Amino acid sequence: MSNPGEGLTTTKAPFIEQVRSEGKTFIEQPYELYSEENQETWRRLYARIRPSWEHYSHPQFLEGVEKLALPADHIPHLDEINKFLQPLSGFSARAVAGYVPAYQFFDSLRMRAFPTTITIRDGKLLDYLPEPDIFHDVAGHVPMHTDRQFADVLVRFGEVARAAAGFAAEIKDHDERMQKIESVIKAMARFFWFTIEFGLMRRPGGSSKDLCVYGSGLLSSHGEIEYCIESPRVQRYPFKLEWVINQYFEIDHYQPLLFIVDSFDHLFEQIDELERWMPEGRLCNVSPGEPAVNQDDLDSFLNAQVHDTAGA
Repeated sequence: MSNPGEGLTTTKAPFIEQVRSEGKTFIEQPYELYSEENQETWRRLYARIRPSWEHYSHPQFLEGVEKLALPADHIPHLDEINKFLQPLSGFSARAVAGYVPAYQFFDSLRMRAFPTTITIRDGKLLDYLPEPDIFHDVAGHVPMHTDRQFADVLVRFGEVARAAAGFAAEIKDHDERMQKIESVIKAMARFFWFTIEFGLMRRPGGSSKDLCVYGSGLLSSHGEIEYCIESPRVQRYPFKLEWVINQYFEIDHYQPLLFIVDSFDHLFEQIDELERWMPEGRLCNVSPGEPAVNQDDLDSFLNAQVHDTAGA
């Protein structure tokens, strides 16, 4: 029975403000706080996007939805999701109080833990919100985590973040270190955006022009999942690493430019290439523009304990 009280609505949840004030990042999901309005928001989001998943998503995503027994009629309990997820790929969805600095986020992926938002968007704002919510994180991301090959891609990305922190630690000059690590973080953020968040892939077994969606930002957007495949206004190009790391993006509108990978093997190869480019200096002077790198993200890399193997 959901709580008729204050709820866990994004930007309006006293519980989140309280745990943040206590300095907590990883928390338990206080399921009893979800209001009936929160539950109805989940039901509406799920019902309207399910047909688009069946038409546009990568086959592994739909398989993941079924393997997780992702509920259509209520917000998922993360503990129940994890009972299905962990045996498949070793991953778990781990509740967080909100924003996680970049290095901590990527390092969680390395350890097969996905930082998961527990609030849900306001029912009056179904189509857009500038920050993640549980529908984006659980319905958009987590079904792909049931696939071992895709899960290994996320782990590999976490390893690249660890290498980036080690790379920064070796630079003695302060100004040079700050400039280079900011550029590397920007390159990594762009890579993640145009793959894990907004990636397109050639449909397995289809023609070279037959595309499907594997990026969670698209998979959790009722409007954009169709738009990204069908609209003539979207530029769709084969994935080229040098283009991706130098391409800015903005979060407040449908994406006008997307990149296509051939397969998960192809994506894994591109992450390997990303890491190889780092010591060569090819990530150290990427083009300016979005995303901005805030001080918390910078500090998270500069202060990372890259030689600490606990939990690795």
